[in-house]
Amino acid sequence: MTEPVCHVVYLHGFASSPESSKAEVFRRGLAAAGVGFVSPDLNQPEFETLTTTRMLAQVRAVIEGIPDGPLAIVGSSLGAFVAVLAADADLTGRVDRLILLAPALDFGGNRLHQFNSHRVEAWRQAGALRVPHHAWGVEREIKFALYEDAAQYDAITLPVRFPTLVFHGEYDEVVKPAMVQQWAAGRPLVDLRMLPDGHQLSASIDLVWRESARFLGVV
Repeated sequence: MTEPVCHVVYLHGFASSPESSKAEVFRRGLAAAGVGFVSPDLNQPEFETLTTTRMLAQVRAVIEGIPDGPLAIVGSSLGAFVAVLAADADLTGRVDRLILLAPALDFGGNRLHQFNSHRVEAWRQAGALRVPHHAWGVEREIKFALYEDAAQYDAITLPVRFPTLVFHGEYDEVVKPAMVQQWAAGRPLVDLRMLPDGHQLSASIDLVWRESARFLGVV
């Protein structure tokens, strides 16, 4: 990591969108610095059929369509999980650093620990589960394929091959801080910043952007 990035790919979280407040902060800041920015809508073609495999295919297509130059992936929550997997699978050699915001790194291999066994069985039998879609302000169904597909991916055990800046809230109620701290420990390329904040990092977004801009080499 010896030069500023030329492009940033931003991956939003579950039931979020490319118009999220954090995505907008990065979009505006990078535009002012003359850095390319793209944030694919991971809800497309439909939220109901969302899977990790589909998101990875979207990210791969985006990366392959970006002009030459160093590229960073920024991922928020579920988007951070996808960012780690996408960077590890990148065959273009373009990705050279990562920024992870409240990363849900244990989303995959542990079978989505936030669902207890009874709820998972009910989800499987029904075929779909209604969840709040925060970006749209409505409830939407998500198919059981999200759960089944995620189980084949394990971001926790992947080696970290790129400089990686991580921001995580000490009071995160969605992604356990201890899990992120344990993952970062012993990985010299990971710079973990624990902040007095919750999962959305809303109170820390100015600090997150300032430190990210330095990390990306755009200030």
